[in-house]
Amino acid sequence: MTRSAPDDTSGGFGVSVDQAMTPSTMTARLTAEAFGTAILVLSIVGAALFASGIDEVDAGTGIGFVGVALAAGLALTVSWYAFGPISGGHFNPATSVGFAAAGRMPWRDVPAYILAQCIGGLVASTLIFLIGLFGPDGWLEAKRTAGFASNGFGSASPAGFGIWAAIIVEALFAAIFVLVVLGATHPVRGSRFGGLVAGLTLMLIHLVLLPIDLASINPARSLATAVYGDTAALTQLWVFLVFPTIGALLAGFAYRGLFDTPDGATSSMTGRRR
Repeated sequence: MTRSAPDDTSGGFGVSVDQAMTPSTMTARLTAEAFGTAILVLSIVGAALFASGIDEVDAGTGIGFVGVALAAGLALTVSWYAFGPISGGHFNPATSVGFAAAGRMPWRDVPAYILAQCIGGLVASTLIFLIGLFGPDGWLEAKRTAGFASNGFGSASPAGFGIWAAIIVEALFAAIFVLVVLGATHPVRGSRFGGLVAGLTLMLIHLVLLPIDLASINPARSLATAVYGDTAALTQLWVFLVFPTIGALLAGFAYRGLFDTPDGATSSMTGRRR
């Protein structure tokens, strides 16, 4: 007999199949995903373009990679606690794919989540672009020529890392992120501090990946900036769409197989013993 998940401590990152997907609740979830993704992109890309000083002559005048990483972690944490209880708080197409693979949400809802996340990200980058229109002379064009904080490799990598470095780190760290938040937000074994864990994990990942490829692990974030970047940003975009998704997918299947096995007692999707 199916019953609801017992005392889901996560507050987000999962959608129970016992919850009826009525049009009104789905609309609320998609809106929450769009808002959360917009906040995430506004914070990460805004920090990188307005405050980091990374591409300035005097790089020491800005917050640098550490500041951008902190912005990413804080943005995910606040968005998760604000919108996670409504939608699950993914704000990332790769996360949605990983959580569906782990059984935390129905596969049928993944396309709608991805669309909402991409729209939220594009709205955020468009707002940043509009702000830039009223910036100092030449500021916007210079930022667009530099890629508009788009993810990249080779000449588009801050430290000159090649395509295989980008492929490896995007798949690897997307998998690590999904594994960590799957554990931290498990409906039985998880913690009420799941949002904080997710934010700290994203901050740590940015500290590692920013010099390599400006840290994606989020296709919606990569798409949002590539459309305003230079030609290289668009031609390299496929790496940041495909490989975070692959890493998250593998992590979701691995978590379900390793930690939610039949003798592991509880299914994180249904909250019942299988």
